[in-house]
Amino acid sequence: MADFAYRLAQKRNIVTALPGPRSSALATRRSSAVAAGVGSSVPVYAEDADGGVIVDVDGNSLIDLGAGIAVTSVGASHAAVTAAVAEQARHFTHTCFMVTPYEGYVAVAEELNKLTPGDHEKRTVLFNSGAEAVENAIKVARLATGKMAVVAFDHAYHGRTNLTMALTAKTMPYKTNFGPFAPEIYRMPTSYPYRDAAGLTGEQAALQTISQIEKQIGADSLAAMIIEPIQGEGGFVVPAPGFLPTLVNWAKANNVVFIADEVQTGFARTGAWFASEDEGIVPDIITMAKGIAGGMPLAAITGRADLLDAVHAGGLGGTYGGNPVACAAAIATLDVMRELDLPGRAREIEGLAKPVLQALAGEVDVIGDVRGRGAMLAIEIVKPGTTEPDPALTKAIAAEALSQGVVILTCGTYGNVIRLLPPLVISDELLDEALTVLAEAIRSAARA
Repeated sequence: MADFAYRLAQKRNIVTALPGPRSSALATRRSSAVAAGVGSSVPVYAEDADGGVIVDVDGNSLIDLGAGIAVTSVGASHAAVTAAVAEQARHFTHTCFMVTPYEGYVAVAEELNKLTPGDHEKRTVLFNSGAEAVENAIKVARLATGKMAVVAFDHAYHGRTNLTMALTAKTMPYKTNFGPFAPEIYRMPTSYPYRDAAGLTGEQAALQTISQIEKQIGADSLAAMIIEPIQGEGGFVVPAPGFLPTLVNWAKANNVVFIADEVQTGFARTGAWFASEDEGIVPDIITMAKGIAGGMPLAAITGRADLLDAVHAGGLGGTYGGNPVACAAAIATLDVMRELDLPGRAREIEGLAKPVLQALAGEVDVIGDVRGRGAMLAIEIVKPGTTEPDPALTKAIAAEALSQGVVILTCGTYGNVIRLLPPLVISDELLDEALTVLAEAIRSAARA
């Protein structure tokens, strides 16, 4: 990336086996202190991070293609963000907006009201996490419509709280033995072009879903439908064109609140500020988190003023929601995204990475699909000559890439998708090097 000043050297440099001795020692301490239910996909412990690199406690410099699951889009220590955090912390770290409010919360709400799709009047509420935002979006929809049923979709991921587990499709590790779950949640089919019937259009897939909704639930009972415009944990599934607009039009005609979960897709990740823009849709409510505040814990819902203002005073909020330090980080992060045109940068990353991945797919027979948009790209790994998912091979590829100093994440309902979520400020050279390492890891796995 041209004309960007990095604090750390942007290079891959492996000086120990991975994990190194200090990371291994920390893993031993962790096993006696941290609950076993908290997993980590990479066995190295971070000491520093900047731009497109993570430096671990043993001095290894790794190329970061995960960005903390699409969080550190402006880098993990951008100077403008860290300065804003320090300045706000110097004055106060908390008063609780519900007790003594402050300008930062209002300023973030104003920004999100302007930034999200649609020119209708909007309102915003701030929270701490994506799951909390989703829960509150459902609360708003149910209260405003007077209806209780909610539709979620196959391959969905919306969080780990009780209600959001009910919305999430995949059982292990997110739901197994954690029930019973919140009632009045209904699962419906989505558009998954790689695995759908040949020739099925997005509009046809949506009409099939709508038919099931009308038969099994009824529009008169349905408060909301919630969907990720590009599904995240479910495998970076990009719906066929026409799928989302058809759902939105039906929802609008039937007083059903359409909620776009943009927790992972939001804030320049897909080449637009929000993935809904790519689809030409205007959601009634958008849920946001991850990339919003440069790594500080912040989340939001932004939606139609008539919906959010329908809630009685005190019905929305939380002690830490819209923390002033996180709000300062968000304002700085949005400024950086504009200054650097990070939506445009995401499109550049797609232009650099996708042809490499597509060429690789033509070379090896373990890649079933290459998909995604902007800097949210995925490779679906299958058994040679089939569409059968191969999660073991996917895991092996990720492990081999890590051994060579590249952090990648996996996902998917079937555990067979490699997902690429680089910081949007990664340099062209570092991205190219990471893709070279990943490609060789895939070639090696295909030969095994």
